[in-house]
Amino acid sequence: QVQLVESGGGLVQPGGSLRLSCAASGFTLDYYAIGWFRQAPGKEREGVSCISSDGSTYYADSVKGRFTISRDNAKNTVYLQMNTLKLEDTAVYYCAADRSYLKIVTRKAGSWGQGTQVTVSS
Repeated sequence: QVQLVESGGGLVQPGGSLRLSCAASGFTLDYYAIGWFRQAPGKEREGVSCISSDGSTYYADSVKGRFTISRDNAKNTVYLQMNTLKLEDTAVYYCAADRSYLKIVTRKAGSWGQGTQVTVSS
């Protein structure tokens, strides 16, 4: 059974940090592109960051310089390190996986996790 499970969300003050994890089971991430997306209440889901199977990365302008995506193929896990968090980073964060990088960037990935809540509040 193909499954992605996000973890690491929580409540943090502005300026704080969190590290999200996206653990895969039922398949090996080595040859997959992985994306992190987020959806705030009343807003559309937006792309945050993605990493290709060869390690190339992309970041949305809103998180560039603050977030870092990485992958540990040995642990079958992708991470999103989030620093200097802002109020506007509050959202449910989802990871997605697909062999096609294009499907990741067009939000048509074949596998999605259930999401983890990130709340930035003072």
